[in-house]
Amino acid sequence: MAAKRDSLTGVDTAWWRMEHPTNLMMITGVLIFDEPVDFDRLRHTVEKRLLRFDRFRQRVVQPRNPLATPYWEPEPNFDLRAHLHRIALRPPGDQQALEELVSYLMSTPLDFSKSPWEYHLIENYQGGAVLMGRLHHVMGDGIALMRVLLSMTDDSRHPLDDEEDQHAHHEHGALSALVGTARSAMRGTQTLLHEGMETLINPGRVLDSARDVTKMGASGATALARLALRLPDPPTIFKGPLGTIKKAAWSQPISLEDVKAVGGVTGGTVNDVLLTAMTGALRRYMQSRRERVDGLNFRAIVPVNLRPPDAPLELGNKFGLVFLSLPIGIADPVERLAELKRRMDDLKHTPEAVVAFGLLNVFGVAPTEVESVAVEIFGAKATAVMTNVPGPRQTIYLAGSRMSGIMFWVPQSARLGLGVSIISYAGRVWLGVAVDAGLVPDPERIIAAFHEEFGELMQLVYAVQPDYGAAQPATADRAAQPAVQRCQATTKSGSQCRNRALPGADFCRIHQ
Repeated sequence: MAAKRDSLTGVDTAWWRMEHPTNLMMITGVLIFDEPVDFDRLRHTVEKRLLRFDRFRQRVVQPRNPLATPYWEPEPNFDLRAHLHRIALRPPGDQQALEELVSYLMSTPLDFSKSPWEYHLIENYQGGAVLMGRLHHVMGDGIALMRVLLSMTDDSRHPLDDEEDQHAHHEHGALSALVGTARSAMRGTQTLLHEGMETLINPGRVLDSARDVTKMGASGATALARLALRLPDPPTIFKGPLGTIKKAAWSQPISLEDVKAVGGVTGGTVNDVLLTAMTGALRRYMQSRRERVDGLNFRAIVPVNLRPPDAPLELGNKFGLVFLSLPIGIADPVERLAELKRRMDDLKHTPEAVVAFGLLNVFGVAPTEVESVAVEIFGAKATAVMTNVPGPRQTIYLAGSRMSGIMFWVPQSARLGLGVSIISYAGRVWLGVAVDAGLVPDPERIIAAFHEEFGELMQLVYAVQPDYGAAQPATADRAAQPAVQRCQATTKSGSQCRNRALPGADFCRIHQ
């Protein structure tokens, strides 16, 4: 009896074909634990919870006929040992050593004779461990893979002993928390998740359009024309020929309460604040390399979730794309935040994401040569890929070990050299960058600039609320950030100070 074959969807085929030696289509992530992880228990968890999804036992086959659709088939002689590995960092086992290992693995292609995924348990990291995953984009998008990840976790260290009860307990624990979060995000015009992290674009409005694309009419045609006729992005240090070596870096965790506090005094959302700091970080990095930034704008491709609110857990790619123009040229963070907010609000009213999803479907069924040309054209109109995936709002456990942090990086589709990822977990937020090493050899400087930008935004909070955080004990998150200079109404001699209206208060920002 022949093995069952499942044809790839048009969109999944498009992502499969985008694989290139200089731009691997992997979603890479790390789960950080502040204690060791038992490898045998981890393997048992993977066997019982991850492998219940047939997709993780299947590989992609490209028929000899180049016009034929690729399909999934069971991996011959599947062996979990080929997908789950155990390694250790050399002393001192710090973040720099982990970043080097992540960068190396991020630059290493997956073995496509097998199911396109791997997990690496990395031991000897700051007294704990890290579980690093590498999964090809053909398997699913960030939302789908986050739900699969949560299906392996528990909301306590010692879940119920009986396996069936344990599974039921789990399904109503961590997984249901994410499902509830997704439902909250997609209800009406509400964009905030339970813990304040919202999707970059309101998916409720996008879903209304996606239910009947044929009714978009002129607006759909306009969005398609905008995509086709949009001028290429200007040349910058982030664009250029790509190599095979990639580098990854990520921030120290930032308290979500601090991000909300900045939003409270500026009238911005959580995402407005984070995007403002990230855009400012790119500006600072360019200036450090003596690049001109005056009046500069360049675009980031932003994924937009198109799943219905109550959709069951399902692998595959169900998202569209929009182009967000980043105001790199605006030096003042408050002005930059206001402009970013305006541009984000404009995108919420466009069917561009649905149109892009349709184009990806077309690319997937077109000849490979046609897709390659289309991807090059698509990529010329942007400089970066930027995504935001909501993580669990409460502490979770994997194989009995407490997860203390999380980070992930998206592939830089369309031959781009810069990827920016934002993720939240248990009241904290992380920002990560993945870059082409030939274009950006030192991504850690972008991360440092991000902390500097966020520190400057925190000055606004201290100006309006001088005692902010005074009643709270110092947290590891705040200790990890650069010191923030509180702004005073009167400044020392030589300092330049400017008053600016904020909701309900004035503030004075010291220009260094």
